[in-house]
Amino acid sequence: MRDQLKTEAEQPPAVPGQRRQVPARAHAPAKPPTVRPERVDVADRLAYLDSATRRINSALDLAATLRNIGRVLVPALADAAVIHLRDPLPNVEREPGFPEELRIHHSTGTRIGRRGRPGGFDDRRRSRYGARSTADSGPATPVTRGGALAHALLSRRPAEAAVLGTPAAERTEVLLRELYGTRGVARLAPGTSVLALPLRGRKAVLGLLVLIRRPPERSGRPVFDAADTATAAHLATQAGLAVDTALRYAREWEIANELQRSMLPLRLPQPHGVRLAQRYLPGERGAQVGGDWYDAVPLPGNRVALIVGDVMGHSLTSAAIMGQLRTSAQTLAALDLPPHEVLYHLDEQAQRLGREQHLATCVYAVYDPIANRVVLANAGHVPPVLVGPDGTAELVELDSGAPIGVGGVDFNSVELPAPPGSALLLFTDGLVETRSRPISDGLEVLRARIAAARWQSPEQLCQEALRILPPGDRGDDIALLGACFDGIPAGDVAHWYLQPRNETPGRARRLAAHTLRRWGLDELIESTELMVSELVTNAVQHATRPITLSLVRTTRLRCEVGDDSPLLPRPRRTGPEDERGRGLQIVARCAERWGATRLGTGKVVWFEQRLPVVS
Repeated sequence: MRDQLKTEAEQPPAVPGQRRQVPARAHAPAKPPTVRPERVDVADRLAYLDSATRRINSALDLAATLRNIGRVLVPALADAAVIHLRDPLPNVEREPGFPEELRIHHSTGTRIGRRGRPGGFDDRRRSRYGARSTADSGPATPVTRGGALAHALLSRRPAEAAVLGTPAAERTEVLLRELYGTRGVARLAPGTSVLALPLRGRKAVLGLLVLIRRPPERSGRPVFDAADTATAAHLATQAGLAVDTALRYAREWEIANELQRSMLPLRLPQPHGVRLAQRYLPGERGAQVGGDWYDAVPLPGNRVALIVGDVMGHSLTSAAIMGQLRTSAQTLAALDLPPHEVLYHLDEQAQRLGREQHLATCVYAVYDPIANRVVLANAGHVPPVLVGPDGTAELVELDSGAPIGVGGVDFNSVELPAPPGSALLLFTDGLVETRSRPISDGLEVLRARIAAARWQSPEQLCQEALRILPPGDRGDDIALLGACFDGIPAGDVAHWYLQPRNETPGRARRLAAHTLRRWGLDELIESTELMVSELVTNAVQHATRPITLSLVRTTRLRCEVGDDSPLLPRPRRTGPEDERGRGLQIVARCAERWGATRLGTGKVVWFEQRLPVVS
């Protein structure tokens, strides 16, 4: 037939626009055209190969790829298909070496090799593609060097079909016993036709594809012939490349996801007066990192800055810009600037970096647990949800502003009450905007969900927010930052303004001692007086405006001394005869923790002490 097709193909084509001369016998009455059966079979097989190849390569996910392989093979070519892959799954970027073990990762139309089910065909339920599929993997099968399984995996010879129960099937039966055991092979009736084909990736063998066809008297079709074997070999080649692609995709997705998470904080701070929790869910539409981020930065006065942002786009560039903006936001937050000024400087930073083509949105909030207030500013971001102590939830009405990177735009801050028992949820648009739901509807669904739910912690608040996500593929990253405001009682806070005079350190010692006696912390009076005296003395030497002294009692005693000098104190080495320079050494020795923070208006030096245990 091939010669016939070749002869017909070699005939010269008709010239366009020119009539071909027809012999006289062509004027005889036309006979109905006849189609040879073998030509129909070739056309059908080519159409099947084309459709099957496209379907095998239509997915990037490994599980979906294996399902597609099983569905194109069963029942069109075989009655059952079993896919064995290397265990563990290899890193396809490098040569994995000899396959030590195989494990069933997918089977269609059979229970052979699955846990608790020794073998046989699965006729109980039929899927729309003709056979039931499963991803239930069986135990690992060791690959013995020189064995039949190793030969099937590594041999470069063309695969040959074998009919069980015939002398030519001896090697295949040994192979099946290595894979499924004697009991599993015994469930396959004599006359069953088997094909074992290696699944080769771009650099190594990834597994083995086993095709099974029932005996002719049961299946109604003959055993695998040469054409079936050639068809199966072609599809096994495509399947191996598709599995290789899926493994590469999974590897790239893992790297991308790890890169994204490495740019986010490993853990959130837990300042006094507020409880924080976060959630981050990467998008599922491709191995591309996104630009969503969240952060929380402790500030002087037990305040905390809450930040959620989103760089537009999904690429490594978006992730890099996100990392730059997050670092800039942390630096600006440490200067204790108002929220609208932080966004203004972030916008300037984006302009200097030349990121006009990669805009970003951001919400920046500062919570003060002593004043029970929260100040927010928005740069083109979705509005946060503020929950009152009575459980009512409202979208915070903020001037949406322009995204970061536009340039030349002013931002505004809004101050709102945040009494104890209230909460704030910041999030990115991936939570409320889906393919089937506009962002306005998503915001209302979120608000209603938060208002109706009963939650007690920021973790539960974030979890309730995620419940509004519809099932299925997420098209965007999601970042959430939940904050439950507990506040710090006014009776646990003392604050003074002191003039920078020589007698101020003595007055500061007396004020601190009086407050500690009132709080019942007599054991800390001596050490606190000593450290307060050292810090206030240093502030008097550099300040030109009033000095601030604060004491806050929570689970620890925190003291802060602020002045208008931007020079941060540094410990110095002192000799036996030096009369100065020992103040910070004393603070470092007596305090549990201490530090200094430069602000936009000067600096704050602080220390903390553990409260005495009450017997």
